[in-house]
Amino acid sequence: MTKDHGGDVRLSGISKTYGSFTAVHPLDLTVPEGSFFALLGASGCGKTTTLRMIAGLEEPSSGTVSLGEQDVTRLPPHKRPVNTVFQSYALFPHLDIFENVAFGLRRRGIRSVKKQVDEMLELVQLGEQARKKPHQLSGGQQQRVALARALINRPKVLLLDEPLGALDLKLRRQMQWELGRIQTEVGITFVHVTHDQEEAMTMADTVAVMNAGRVEQLGSPLDLYENPRTTFVANFLGTSNLIEAEVDSKSGGDIVLKAGDGKLVLPEARCSAPATAGGRVLVGVRPEKISLTHADDAGDVPVGRNRITGKITATSFTGVSTQYAVDSSVCPEFVVYVQNIDRDPRLVPGADAVLHWSPAHTFGLDAAQDIDAGVETVEEEAAV
Repeated sequence: MTKDHGGDVRLSGISKTYGSFTAVHPLDLTVPEGSFFALLGASGCGKTTTLRMIAGLEEPSSGTVSLGEQDVTRLPPHKRPVNTVFQSYALFPHLDIFENVAFGLRRRGIRSVKKQVDEMLELVQLGEQARKKPHQLSGGQQQRVALARALINRPKVLLLDEPLGALDLKLRRQMQWELGRIQTEVGITFVHVTHDQEEAMTMADTVAVMNAGRVEQLGSPLDLYENPRTTFVANFLGTSNLIEAEVDSKSGGDIVLKAGDGKLVLPEARCSAPATAGGRVLVGVRPEKISLTHADDAGDVPVGRNRITGKITATSFTGVSTQYAVDSSVCPEFVVYVQNIDRDPRLVPGADAVLHWSPAHTFGLDAAQDIDAGVETVEEEAAV
């Protein structure tokens, strides 16, 4: 059976410039039908401009926008089979919840709306709130009304522009699960714009990480996290420890690297940079992949693991785990997350320790890149 591609979003060579400023560089992107797709990036990276070009709210400077088999590049927003949900909800304050959701149907001249509206309110779990006004609902409930109002029109594609940005952390996490459930039930293609890495990773099947108007890397959340190909992706999606190392030799499928006065092993398949003897590579490892052993027990570290020695400079108890900062000769602030199962009371600031991890959890990046690309500062987070 041939799959209907009516929900596909295809961007071909699409770009957007404002005078001398390029907001989105020429971009090719395909969003499969029925998928939950996220455009992820920091403020000003071009993700919202890309979404607005799909919606028809911005005219591309070059390229085409196709929905299914239809080229919609020159179509106005109301003639495109898409609906957009914004952070601001934009509900009609004078209408109750039922009439807010029914609005699109009534505007199209449909008189018998009760069955469709009731079904949509049940989908977003607001059936009992139908006769309340928007101001009587919580932020999360108002966001669900906005979703129901968009979905009742049965668009081929639902566009979500930072839809959870105005909610507090606990409610935002709850709504992440809700959005995922709703998308699975309705089967409509969702294209979601967010600056929140956890939000994109929790909900999306596929994530496009954007940086300075370009897609830095595209893939599943798991693939992006485990196999970042640039320092920006490694740092922006979670936390990475990056060590500058020199290629020493190759052994089987492994690359042997010199870092400080020690050696590290990196599987060649996990290195996205050219690895020639004497060349430089950035060695990466995620904080939760690392074990921390007190220096007195260094002899207990299994043979074959990558290992680095250092001094603990700070600890932070976070409930599920303890976060350690370790100063070593190859990395001034190595970050390690250790689950709080059997805590070693000797692992305190000032203690000497051995950091060790499986070579399989190591990835390699091109050392010509900025090692701090994608690291958000406090100022940047406040500005988002």
